[in-house]
Amino acid sequence: MCVEMGDADEAGMQGMVDAFVPWVRERLVDGRYLGWMVRDGDVVVAGAGMFLMDFPPHWRDAHPVRAYLLNFYVYPAARRSGLAFSLLKRAIAVAKSRGIKVAILHASNAGRPLYRQNGFEPSNEMMLTLCDGAVG
Repeated sequence: MCVEMGDADEAGMQGMVDAFVPWVRERLVDGRYLGWMVRDGDVVVAGAGMFLMDFPPHWRDAHPVRAYLLNFYVYPAARRSGLAFSLLKRAIAVAKSRGIKVAILHASNAGRPLYRQNGFEPSNEMMLTLCDGAVG
């Protein structure tokens, strides 16, 4: 997905994989990460994840957990078949069943219409990449 969007190179992807595997294993074991896969026979053609992240109580929801949706991806040959919608519907149902009232995500340009059609709204979030030359 990151390569397809033009956001990552081979070295960046390898660094991400090296860090992500132990990160996600820990969270799968303790229940903070939930994942779903769709298979066509023996081949995984779509997947999605939900990180249940600790979040300070907020006026939108005093419950200290937010659902962060990530890793939504459908292989090109399987797109436009409703898989992304089904995965999104499943993730939202699970979040609701846990009493979570706020779900957030960072959408790709390709995914943005799906999320908007299902009630997601752009927010005013901003980001600063902390590296050489950052403020301070």
